[in-house]
Amino acid sequence: MALLGKGALVIWHDPAAEIESDYNEWHSKEHMYERVGVPGFRRGQRAVALTGTPRYFNFYEVDDFATLTSQAYLDRLNDPTPWTRRVAPHMHNNSRTLCRVVASLGAGVPAFWTMILLAPAAGGEEALRGWLAEEALPQLVARPGILGAHLLEGERSASGTDTVEKRLRSGSTELVDWVILVGGYDSEALAAVRADALSEATLADHDAASSRLRGIYRLVHCVTEADVPAWSRGTNHT
Repeated sequence: MALLGKGALVIWHDPAAEIESDYNEWHSKEHMYERVGVPGFRRGQRAVALTGTPRYFNFYEVDDFATLTSQAYLDRLNDPTPWTRRVAPHMHNNSRTLCRVVASLGAGVPAFWTMILLAPAAGGEEALRGWLAEEALPQLVARPGILGAHLLEGERSASGTDTVEKRLRSGSTELVDWVILVGGYDSEALAAVRADALSEATLADHDAASSRLRGIYRLVHCVTEADVPAWSRGTNHT
């Protein structure tokens, strides 16, 4: 499950209960295709929480970080489709961050994800990054039930760009610093990760100033470049 590029977009949110069915239809039948149709986007996923919040996790892998600030992508963000305009105002507890992929290990697409949000201690960035990339994540991938582990580092400035689509969303949008993503076929194996290998105390011992668990998420839908229909590759939307 090595990621397909050097950039990633991580999103969490809670669609209002009354539009959740419409949200799932929109995301699966229009939005992911529209996004993965942008040049440089490689794969999109949606997962739903088994434990933790927010309820949905959206994840996009891109060729490199520059893809996430490209004119092609900004054009999409500033020209929401009618369906997006209908759904977006009903998404709450929004978290959306553009990230660089620092370490990526494993193979395959997981059935389940868990993720830990963390921030390095001042001056401890290099030590924490090195320990995760060279020791902690490789050891995790060797565990039964785990298929991959990845370290993403958020870019707050680029993530804060104002767009039409951002203004449609309800409330403020949270930005995250670093994200550890761990994927596997066994949700119980993923739950154990926070109890030992990536516990709050263990991370603190390796120069993390803070860390918190998002939860366990089950994959719902995955779209790759090969799945994208012709309509989503152009600038005109349905």
